[in-house]
Amino acid sequence: MMQRETYMTKIRPFIDSDLIKVITGIRRSGKSVMLQLIEKEIINKGVAKDQIISINFEDMSNLHLTTAIALHDEIKEKISHIHGKSYLFFDEIQEVDHWEKCINSFRVEFDCDIYITGSNAKLLSGELATYLAGRYVEFVIYPFSYKEFMQMYLNMNSSLQDREIFNKYLTIGGMPYLYYLHYEEVPSKQYLQDLYNSVVLKDILKRNNIRNIDLLERVISYITTNIGTTFSATSISKYFKSEGRIVSVEVILNYIKACEDAFLLYKLKRKDIQGKKILKVNEKYYFADLGVREAVFGHNLNDINLKLENIVYLEMLRHGYKVYVGKINDKEIDFIGEVGDKKIYIQVCYLLASEDTINREFGVYDSIQDNFPKYVISMDEVNMSRKGIKHFNIKDFLLMDSWE
Repeated sequence: MMQRETYMTKIRPFIDSDLIKVITGIRRSGKSVMLQLIEKEIINKGVAKDQIISINFEDMSNLHLTTAIALHDEIKEKISHIHGKSYLFFDEIQEVDHWEKCINSFRVEFDCDIYITGSNAKLLSGELATYLAGRYVEFVIYPFSYKEFMQMYLNMNSSLQDREIFNKYLTIGGMPYLYYLHYEEVPSKQYLQDLYNSVVLKDILKRNNIRNIDLLERVISYITTNIGTTFSATSISKYFKSEGRIVSVEVILNYIKACEDAFLLYKLKRKDIQGKKILKVNEKYYFADLGVREAVFGHNLNDINLKLENIVYLEMLRHGYKVYVGKINDKEIDFIGEVGDKKIYIQVCYLLASEDTINREFGVYDSIQDNFPKYVISMDEVNMSRKGIKHFNIKDFLLMDSWE
């Protein structure tokens, strides 16, 4: 089992606090494993196993507990036999009707430490904001980073070179369960296709009462084809119109939001660096996992640059950055990452294969006069750093603990 210490480091300070720990992320990204790791951590601190109550609501044997009253009665009865503090773990809590009222009641009634997971941001943020405002802390779990993937892949074949491992990561992605399929192409592809269908059915269609499956698939397909490029819902609407299909911008926006809430897609807003304001048009979108994208929509070598962007963007989220596309005059910077008063700039390209490419990727920083770190990331093995702008091979960059 991957220990996923990056997340445990963030969660550990909140163990035994009265804040409800909310663990979110795309389906099968490892949220259930995180609950197991937290349980293990708690037991290692001296807590008895019988003080821990754990329920997975996607297990059919717990179907009778998917109402707030039934769950409340079950937990109340179990806690009555526990001496000392109780530790409550609820996996995929959104399967419980009015779960938020039940969780809030536990917090008020019992001496307990609560952990919940869910696969839909809308469900968790909306109800939590209403009933548990200021009483919870959220942790987003992403598929394996390149560093995590490398550790697992080397467990199977320690003689592999880093280039081979990265190429595998680029095509198969970081969904944790693929390790148990030995990262073999055929079963892995089938698993990722099934995962995609599960996300669409359970976390998008079902949660948002969407009936037009074909239209949803077309919207996702359009965005997936255009990851890392700026466009608007209006441009999607015009695209459909050119195909003889009238779809309102509002409907498209609702469908995209449903995909974001299911953690399938991530929206990246544009920020004017000089005016320091968020621009409200032409966002970019990235996919939650490249392996899912490849399995469902096919492999295309022509968009390698955008795939590298997708990987770097997700890694920035793992590092805790709030990320924007940077706009300065008529130029665009791939990523601006902000944490508190710290900032980094990142340009991503496939290869710095010509002087024109080098000038374009490094020259975008000419108008930025601050002292925050500036990077150019590519597949090149030779270090081309210049004028205080650092160049890294993407494999090396993804393995770094800090970029500041």
